[in-house]
Amino acid sequence: MDLAYLLNQLKNFELKALRPTTPQGTEMAGESDASSVATLSCARCDKPALLQCPKCVELKLPREGASFCTQDCFKAAWSSHKSVHVKAQLSSIANSLPGDQNSDLVSQGWLYCVRRGQGRTHKLPHFDWTGPLKQYLISPKRFVPAEIEKPDWAIDGTPKIEPNSDLQHVVEIKTPEQIQRMRETCKIAREVLDAAARVIRPGVTTDEIDRVVHEATIAAGGYPSPLNYYFFPKSCCTSVNEVICHGIPDSRKLEDGDIVNVDVTVCYKGCHGDLNETYFVGNVDEASRQLVKCTYECLEKAIAIGKFKPGIRFREIGEIVNRHATMSGLSVVRSYCGHGIGDLFHCAPNIPHYARNKAVGVMKAGQTFTIEPMINAGLWRDRTWPDGWTAVTADGKRSAQFEHTLLVTETGVEVLTARLPSSPDVFPWLKK
Repeated sequence: MDLAYLLNQLKNFELKALRPTTPQGTEMAGESDASSVATLSCARCDKPALLQCPKCVELKLPREGASFCTQDCFKAAWSSHKSVHVKAQLSSIANSLPGDQNSDLVSQGWLYCVRRGQGRTHKLPHFDWTGPLKQYLISPKRFVPAEIEKPDWAIDGTPKIEPNSDLQHVVEIKTPEQIQRMRETCKIAREVLDAAARVIRPGVTTDEIDRVVHEATIAAGGYPSPLNYYFFPKSCCTSVNEVICHGIPDSRKLEDGDIVNVDVTVCYKGCHGDLNETYFVGNVDEASRQLVKCTYECLEKAIAIGKFKPGIRFREIGEIVNRHATMSGLSVVRSYCGHGIGDLFHCAPNIPHYARNKAVGVMKAGQTFTIEPMINAGLWRDRTWPDGWTAVTADGKRSAQFEHTLLVTETGVEVLTARLPSSPDVFPWLKK
């Protein structure tokens, strides 16, 4: 509400027309309008006040501090007075939040994300949520030390080199030096994801997972690539239950029976390493266990295709993934795909995961890219939340995903983000 509107409305709020009330809201007996006016002073100059801020009336705030002698005084006090409205709205939000979201979060600057990360709001955005989940409050942006080398979107949210690079159309053959840097980066990314996996349990918020990812990345000397990439507000993606991908870490606590995907990308020595895994939270139902296991198998079968010898067409990956998913009664998401990676976060080639796709090109030694199938328990179609990032299943059923960064070699494939001997033992099918 702007000042001009308030000034226009101010004319209609003479205090002598507002009868005094007790704290319980009932009219005080035996007092006249004139006596109530006499007890109120202008919030700016202490002169007798005859007018009241209309926004304060709307918010049902006390008259003291909301009364003014003239419109000129009101206008002069506006820059400081308007903060009263904000504090009142924050307090109202805090009192109406679910149990795990309280006034402490609001007072610390936690808000709802909108406009693809470029906006924040106090109110839960209106949306026809497809499943049980909805948006929760997100914390302020995390700090990155000055000494950490940053990509060109770190400050203003806009990549400059990536969208205009020739590598959006030509698949790069990495040099030995680039390959070595990618090995180092991908190993760090794996260690960061493993750190996140170790804290997953009922009662932990996805914001806490993001904190672990952020701090582990910084400790290794890297930058969390998603942070401020096209204004994405967090250092990793956390996608719970019906969220397909790009879920924003928030204040929701993980619940027993959830599944959660954590997607980590690290920028280190100028190149990126990208991977994700879907984890069980507590006791998960059998259908969700089979969904996650099948998704893992889809990725493994795609990697095993001819051991990725040079000459294999990129489009064949989708055929392999789609065949295994449909045999299990599941569907493959079509809206998102794997991608080239290296000095750029996203570049050629595109790697669709569904059958009869039109991906062009063949694999050659020295290429690096991701495979990251997203598999749904129901239909493949997706919708996007009001935050502009979170992709969810259109039917509200669950989705799972796994991802690796891969290097094509002369004899096959090297999984740059492969699990380490120290990786947590979280998948039953990998137990000896």
